[in-house]
Amino acid sequence: MSTPRLTKPTIAVLEVLLAATSDRPAWGLSICREADLGSGTVYPILDRLAERGWITSHTEGEPHPGRPPRRYYELTGAGRAQAQAALEARAARRLGLGLAGGLA
Repeated sequence: MSTPRLTKPTIAVLEVLLAATSDRPAWGLSICREADLGSGTVYPILDRLAERGWITSHTEGEPHPGRPPRRYYELTGAGRAQAQAALEARAARRLGLGLAGGLA
């Protein structure tokens, strides 16, 4: 499993996925809203994470009337560990460079 390039948008998507729970799962539009990113940014990131085996997805069983079924995304066990390790390593590098203030 290779690590994706940790751009600001990728970090934002990973943070949303890390915060998701079974009671509050992440689906496409919710990820866009919470990460404050457009779908043209979020879905390619989700595709790259899926290709690397970091996430899985499934369609909701019973869609609500008036909208298409949601596609839920969740980190795999290995994906969660990799995401946490990658974000921690990035944070440690930033601290070492004196850049702790932002995501850049």
